[in-house]
Amino acid sequence: MDLAALIVTSDPVIADALLRLAAAADTRAEIAHGADEARAAWAWPPLILVGADSAAELASAALPRRQGIVLVTSSDATSETYRMAVEVGAQDVVLLPDHEDWLINAFATAGEPDGALASTVCVVGSRGGAGASVLAAALGLTAANSGLRTLLVDADPFGGGIDLLLGLEEQEGARWPDLADRRGRLNAAVLRDALPNTGELSVLSWRRGDPVPIHQDAANAVLDAAARGFDLIVVDVPRYPGDVGRMALRTADITYLLVPAEVRATVAADGLSTALSRDTADVRLIVQGPAPGGLTPEMIARALDLPPAGTFDRDRRLPTALDEGHLPRACRRGPLADFCDRLLTDLSLTPHTHHAEAA
Repeated sequence: MDLAALIVTSDPVIADALLRLAAAADTRAEIAHGADEARAAWAWPPLILVGADSAAELASAALPRRQGIVLVTSSDATSETYRMAVEVGAQDVVLLPDHEDWLINAFATAGEPDGALASTVCVVGSRGGAGASVLAAALGLTAANSGLRTLLVDADPFGGGIDLLLGLEEQEGARWPDLADRRGRLNAAVLRDALPNTGELSVLSWRRGDPVPIHQDAANAVLDAAARGFDLIVVDVPRYPGDVGRMALRTADITYLLVPAEVRATVAADGLSTALSRDTADVRLIVQGPAPGGLTPEMIARALDLPPAGTFDRDRRLPTALDEGHLPRACRRGPLADFCDRLLTDLSLTPHTHHAEAA
């Protein structure tokens, strides 16, 4: 883990408090006892935390001006405190213990390099059993097999757990209930390391039993960390999305509405597409065949007034593969695999090197 923060102080109270907060943010920080020790590492850590006890010494040392300097004090800030902050070149002044949450976020931010954010797509089925979860899982597997660091998110607490589709239900790792009370910024690398995975595909699912309510702040923290730590996020959203699903829809670049080529499924999709448009800006139609009554994808697109994203036929191998947890094997070839390849081509995604660095 690269050094994210340099703490310049000879005050043991400030030093211990800041090291504890750095550990809470899963970030590496080191102590410099004065200007001479700070000089060697001054230029490169993203974050420099200067104890009020060392501010005058640092100002006298005339170290180069830079961004990312914070003055830390354990007593109420006065006009003298702000004068010292200006002299040392600090952009912020924080008070311990009042601003601990702010400091944890600052440590976490410093521990992750800047870079492009992940693309997020949501998948919603127009009726129960439409196959939205299977499509979401297949898209995640296809993306991961192409080298994209991918996160598959299960937003349906009553769906039985999307990890079952992938045969990961026995793999250790965090599920939604383990993150239910999370607040503030979550380190992206820590999230990746905590989740069950198969290759480049990480999975955030639910535990069996009574679902645990997920606080909105927790869902926001998880999705924010995912955007910083992955190339693609695929979210399986139920028709009644709940807090997690609604937040995913609001962050989505594209939402795919999967509609079987049936009259009733199309009628259901009409009302659902209207509801989805309240939370997500770009809804696109995917039609799943075959059509028992001759309903064509073009007819469905006109009826729903949605831009088409493509069509594919059901794969007769899938029911058995799902029961046996062999979806990854079934997705190596067939109509669903071919369709997911086309979707990814349309998304034009490439792996971002900063994600590997952040690990």
